[in-house]
Amino acid sequence: MAGNVELIKEQSRGLRGTIEQSIDDKLTGQLAKGDQVLIKFHGSYQQDDRDRRDIRERKKLERAYSFMIRLRIPAGDITAKQFCDLMATCDHYGTGVLKITTRQTVQIHGILKAHLKPTMQDFDKTGLDSIAGCGDVNRNVMASAYPHLSVAHSEVFDFAAKISEALMPTSQAYSEIWLDGEKLSGEAEHDPLYKTHYLPRKFKIGIAIPPHNECDIFTQDIGLIAVIEDDKLLGFNIAAGGGMGTTHGNVKTYPRLATIVGFVTPDRVIDTCAEILMIQRDFGNRKERTFARLKYTIDKMGVDHFKAELEKRLGVKLGPAKPFRFTRRGDIFDIVRDSEGLSYYTLYVEHGRIVDLPHYKIKTALLEIAAQSYADIRFTGNQNIMLTHVKEIDKPKIEAILEKYGIWDSRISRTRQDALACVALNTCPLAMAEAQRYLPSLLTKIDALQAKYNLSQQAISVRMTGCPNGCARPYAAEIAFVGKAMGRYDMRLGGDHLGQRLNKIFHEGIDEAEILKLLDGYFSDYATDRRQHEAFGDYIHRMHMMTEKTGKIETHARQLEDA
Repeated sequence: MAGNVELIKEQSRGLRGTIEQSIDDKLTGQLAKGDQVLIKFHGSYQQDDRDRRDIRERKKLERAYSFMIRLRIPAGDITAKQFCDLMATCDHYGTGVLKITTRQTVQIHGILKAHLKPTMQDFDKTGLDSIAGCGDVNRNVMASAYPHLSVAHSEVFDFAAKISEALMPTSQAYSEIWLDGEKLSGEAEHDPLYKTHYLPRKFKIGIAIPPHNECDIFTQDIGLIAVIEDDKLLGFNIAAGGGMGTTHGNVKTYPRLATIVGFVTPDRVIDTCAEILMIQRDFGNRKERTFARLKYTIDKMGVDHFKAELEKRLGVKLGPAKPFRFTRRGDIFDIVRDSEGLSYYTLYVEHGRIVDLPHYKIKTALLEIAAQSYADIRFTGNQNIMLTHVKEIDKPKIEAILEKYGIWDSRISRTRQDALACVALNTCPLAMAEAQRYLPSLLTKIDALQAKYNLSQQAISVRMTGCPNGCARPYAAEIAFVGKAMGRYDMRLGGDHLGQRLNKIFHEGIDEAEILKLLDGYFSDYATDRRQHEAFGDYIHRMHMMTEKTGKIETHARQLEDA
């Protein structure tokens, strides 16, 4: 498969392929095979409704194909008007549900092939695009969602857009195909960054401002940790080689947290990101896509060799990493003020789906606020939404709207607020089990177990994915459920609450009844035996380490499993 993808990229004439001809083919709802690869670089995936596969197959009909489009929104910031325009496009061409991703952007599902071009043109009219939203390139650049608490915070936030622009493909294929731009008459444009084969696999960059780690900085290919002293940005600690994807049953695949390799000043950070990307371009595995992420490249080269190669290309030595400390990862559901006195409201969105629920009409509330330009919009890396730049005069109006539509609902537990889920079924072709459609009901039962042991005020990071690909960053959670088959999950435990330690598989292929029985035991033990201020993941990790060392620690949950 890797060889086919590499050949498709090489022969694509700068990502053009035959996408236009595929779009014009009215006899099918899908694209030609090669174009299904290339369209990812334009921010789109071909999908089909897996709930309808069997019935359509019995009727000898083609699958119910549609497309997902993911936008490029560095740091997740858009205006009120752009939000209203996006929702209108989503209602007109998509399913009506705008999905906030775990990369701080949004995607629209259910777009028919005939509607791809007008949808892309709608994005362009509102000043947005989906270039490099997917594919073997640098994807949406994440940044700390929290407001500009100082001039330095604003400077850090702006780096997301600068890095995104610097690492964009030079091909004008997007403009040609979707926006009726001038057609290429000769050879494809020379791209000094990506060349003809682009990267071996996807590439992800995030920026964190301690003490917040809400974009899971150590799960990124490049994690930039801002160092601010006396309201001045000194530079960034550089972490490299994070990545979540694994393959069930393949012990050679693994999740990895990024390794801190040094420190750079602000004037060198963009060049450093570009050089790391080009090291991955030149040394990454192009024979087996399973092992093509930067994490495998670094582990194959060795961290010291990787750092030496980076310094050689930069022409300077990296500085020693500077001290930092994270104290929080989840979003803060409260009003925060910036250095200019403007207010920011973070609102819960269940697994990123902007859709009205019976007692929580988030879509209607957001549209009413945005239509009056009371606030701009920022998407967070935890699939929530932030109302930004709110003036004092508009706060009572916003709060009245939030109250009217049930948005300020204290019944949402802290664990539910921190939970993440990938899309999974019914559209993701990789999904082996449910995620975003199932996790809400499972969380209700987990909430009840926490209440049973007086743990309701304890935020526990819970994440669920429909496959081991890791889109919701499950391996960095305190509790993770990774889909293995319909209704069955690997349960992983022991990650830390701040995203600085991976979890481990404790139970394989278990169903809901087994999940709840085991969690009942773990919560019982935790409520009884935890240390002061000890997070759930830290407790599980400590007890697991004691078991490995002594072989004598037997938790109530383990006894339940054995029984």
